Amino acid sequence: MDAHHWQNLVVAVLVSGAVVAWLRARRSDLWRDAGRQVVKRRPLACSVVAFYSVLALADAVSWKSDDPDCAGLSQHKPRSVIDRAFRCDFQERSYSAPLADREFYGGNELTFPGLHPMGTDIRGRDVLHLALKGARIALLIGGFTSLIVIPLALFFGISAGYFGGRVDDAVFFVISVLSSIPGLLLLIALIMVLGHGALQVCIAMGITSWVGFSRVVRGETFKLRELEYVQAARALGVSEFKIIWRHIVPNLMHLVVITFVLLFSGLVLSEAILAWLGIGIDGSWGQMIDMARDELSRDPIIWWNLAAASIALFGLILAVNFVGDAVRDVLDPKTLREDA
Repeated sequence: MDAHHWQNLVVAVLVSGAVVAWLRARRSDLWRDAGRQVVKRRPLACSVVAFYSVLALADAVSWKSDDPDCAGLSQHKPRSVIDRAFRCDFQERSYSAPLADREFYGGNELTFPGLHPMGTDIRGRDVLHLALKGARIALLIGGFTSLIVIPLALFFGISAGYFGGRVDDAVFFVISVLSSIPGLLLLIALIMVLGHGALQVCIAMGITSWVGFSRVVRGETFKLRELEYVQAARALGVSEFKIIWRHIVPNLMHLVVITFVLLFSGLVLSEAILAWLGIGIDGSWGQMIDMARDELSRDPIIWWNLAAASIALFGLILAVNFVGDAVRDVLDPKTLREDA
């Protein structure tokens, strides 16, 4: 299969998994009520996150078809749903201001006058098109990397907290070593070794981001393993794996959900920092911001590339933070006791 076929398959698996998780959550009174409270507390933020998610899915699903507007090799390249919302040849020769009918330099008439609401970049590409496509990279960085971080943190944190002894010493040694290395330098080193692709960057960020949550899981597991129902299960001869799976992991799920939401925004901002250093992911908002650095020194200033990427990034991070605060208020036992 071609690369876009694999991408479509991954999207189908992720969507199927999300649907299954949603259906299972609906059967639980706790998770169903928690979801309703989150939406009730932050309806606008939840709508914004849903909108970005739809954009990401629309850009992730692609297929090949002969488009009469495309010429040459582009005619047979896979195009996503977002790509098909724009003409294949929807491009100018160079910069044009938002809604302009002439080129920014030279004053020549545009091929598509007045049809670029956010202008075009130095290569003549529509900035709105680029900004919409950046949502997929942002959700890939935040979502996929979180799926790497959380299992790693759970595995090491639960192992250290539940078994203790030499296992705890070994895990704590690894955590201490990673904590002693500057995170940004370690991340840059891993990317230079693994490569600059989206998957490699996600793996590198996952390796460097699990330590903090692992410490939280370790401390919580220390407390959970001493509870009466865990002691009773151990006395009845239940295997350690079943105790962990049935009693420890379910009682950590509220931390998993809270961490996933709050970790998301930090990972997206980290990619923007990497793009500023020249090792970001192609097509990301961070790369758009990095490319716009020199444009601010021009006279007159070309501001629309930076504005489009910054607004898109700010909107997603702000919405995710609001949703994260609502999730924490709903699921955090300390907050629930204070409200009561």
